[in-house]
Amino acid sequence: MNTYISILRGINVSGHRVIKMDALKKLYADLNLKNIRTYIQSGNVVFEEKDSNPKLIAKLISQKIMKDFGFEVPVIVLDLPDLTTILENNPFVNERAEDVKFLHVTLLSDYPDPSDIDKIKAGPYGADEFIVSGRTLYLFCPAGYGNTKLSNTFFESKLKVSATTRNWKTMNELWRIAAGN
Repeated sequence: MNTYISILRGINVSGHRVIKMDALKKLYADLNLKNIRTYIQSGNVVFEEKDSNPKLIAKLISQKIMKDFGFEVPVIVLDLPDLTTILENNPFVNERAEDVKFLHVTLLSDYPDPSDIDKIKAGPYGADEFIVSGRTLYLFCPAGYGNTKLSNTFFESKLKVSATTRNWKTMNELWRIAAGN
């Protein structure tokens, strides 16, 4: 069995697209996913599955949410080695030692076109910064994520891929749960 982390975008925000965690766990169980654990109410799920195709698993979860709840939810699935790599390679931690309370990670559903990245690199973002690494965007938002232009919607419109963001603490907690620590 492989350990996976699924991150759902936009559920349980301001009373919209509500999925209770018990219902979400049942949905995953209905897909024959095993050892299902959730973290907070925003759609973070750690589970085990024998399949080794995260994109296929994400598609199955998204389709099941549509079938059971009637709305579309972008889902990104990482395996434990991918999450470990993301955490180990944050340049804002490794190279600059920024305060982790201002760090976020935006996960992309696919690799963005390099020309689209080039178009947004030098934008007017104030003190906010992002660094692209494959399908991961590392964010530093010293005034807080709620005040940044570097939102999921911004990246989705500019990079033409689905995006979902978690703070650094959540990403580390998901790793801890997935690694069994």
